[in-house]
Amino acid sequence: MPRAEPRSARDGPGRGAAGRGGRGQGSTRQGSTGQGGPGRAGSSGRTAAAPSRVRIVGGAWKRTLLPVADLPGLRPTPDRVRETLFNWLGQDLSGWRCLDLYAGTGVLGFECASRGAARVVLVERDPRALAGLRAVRDRLDAGSVEIVAGDAQAALDRAGGPFDLVLLDPPYGSGELARVLPRVATRLAPGGAVYVESDRPLVQGAPPLAGEPAWGVHRAARAGRVHYHLLHAGTG
Repeated sequence: MPRAEPRSARDGPGRGAAGRGGRGQGSTRQGSTGQGGPGRAGSSGRTAAAPSRVRIVGGAWKRTLLPVADLPGLRPTPDRVRETLFNWLGQDLSGWRCLDLYAGTGVLGFECASRGAARVVLVERDPRALAGLRAVRDRLDAGSVEIVAGDAQAALDRAGGPFDLVLLDPPYGSGELARVLPRVATRLAPGGAVYVESDRPLVQGAPPLAGEPAWGVHRAARAGRVHYHLLHAGTG
């Protein structure tokens, strides 16, 4: 069973200016070594060399460098993809509750905490990646960040909620997205959003977005081979 390692969460003064359900309106992201094998290598099975460090691009910890463990398939989200994501969401996440089910380096979760999120839950199963997450949390004294050791499916049973933002970057070709999306919907706060990275574009009304609940593609972009999306439930 996954185990939570809570730190004292800070209570934010409410959601950012973009709000939920009306947010101002991430190429590969941090990547998890989670389900489906050690890391995500893309549909061809080939992986590009990951950088040894990645930097937080906004908020209180802007320009802080995070280490990237030398793990197969670990692929941090580039700066420009994260910049785009937080342009979509709004830069102030004060009071938000965020869940990253495939944390990897944790860079997206720490970006959320850097921007004022009240609670950030990082889920990861690889021991070396977990050690890196704990070290960064301790170095930043990130009291809003909780680390859960385990896989995404089990973590959903333990993480509680609701969440304003759920981050999903499962291993390519694993089928994880189709399995986890319906369960994620039950953990979303009203108007909450789901960020998804995949090796192909997600099409509204087609698998894995078909079925219940209906998912709407609110924003989408591409960086190299990676497609990234912002989804809302009940808008398909």
